[in-house]
Amino acid sequence: IGKAITNDMQNGKFVSDDIVNKLIENLISDPQKKNNLIFDGYPRSLSQAKNLEILLKNSNQSIDLILFLNVDKETIFKRIEKRKNIENRSDDNYDTIVRRYVKYMETTQPVLDFYSQNPNFKEIDGGLEIEEITRKIDAFINL
Repeated sequence: IGKAITNDMQNGKFVSDDIVNKLIENLISDPQKKNNLIFDGYPRSLSQAKNLEILLKNSNQSIDLILFLNVDKETIFKRIEKRKNIENRSDDNYDTIVRRYVKYMETTQPVLDFYSQNPNFKEIDGGLEIEEITRKIDAFINL
């Protein structure tokens, strides 16, 4: 599984729904993690979102909060370029970034439409400074 994930990432692809769904199922079914999970960047497709709903229902769990950090394309590109310089990731090249962005927009909009109907859906301007984003998240989770 690790090689398949690495290969997909290096080619600017998202990891397949089958692999991701199996990994998520293992997490959700772990009794030590019940009602104590935070997902970042998941679900990325409508099929993942629907699978998550089924897994949560079957394990008597639910989503308490959905945060969407809305970031414009230029900011994303700048942040990834900065990350590339810090982390030296091989998948942070311009072509890969563009492919991922296009794929993200194609697959994620249906997920946003799906979850935006949920009263626990909260949108945050992801272009703000990190401290301001953190303050807004803290307010949503009542810290």
